[in-house]
Amino acid sequence: MGKHDSQFVFQDKPNRQLPSYRHEIPPERAYRIVYLDKEVVPGADFYVEALWFWPRECSPDDPPGVPAHSHPFDEVIAFFGTNPDDIRDLGGEVELWIDGEKNLIDRSFMAFVPAGVEHCPLRITRIERPIFHFTAGPGEMYE
Repeated sequence: MGKHDSQFVFQDKPNRQLPSYRHEIPPERAYRIVYLDKEVVPGADFYVEALWFWPRECSPDDPPGVPAHSHPFDEVIAFFGTNPDDIRDLGGEVELWIDGEKNLIDRSFMAFVPAGVEHCPLRITRIERPIFHFTAGPGEMYE
């Protein structure tokens, strides 16, 4: 490494506080990889968080990972599959509501959610292989 060491993030944010509408995901379901915001990298004017979701049996009774909410900024929500023979194959299915419309997605994707648009609930309804997930937005911290 070198003079830019402070710009690389290799872990979750210490003492990270989630907004009241979010809850911690049990470690048997997902592993948080990294989180970056202005407190982690001073001067950053955006946030990003990344997780791995592990294969498991999903139930219709599983609570949504994130309930409906909106932000005062744009957001990107992404899920990518890990099938090396078909990179577009999500290896599962994600239910993501945007502006009151339910979307069931089984391919690797990125979704753009404009500021003020209600999105979620979000839940993974099927997962056969690990899925990489990240969200990012221009807010200095996730709200």
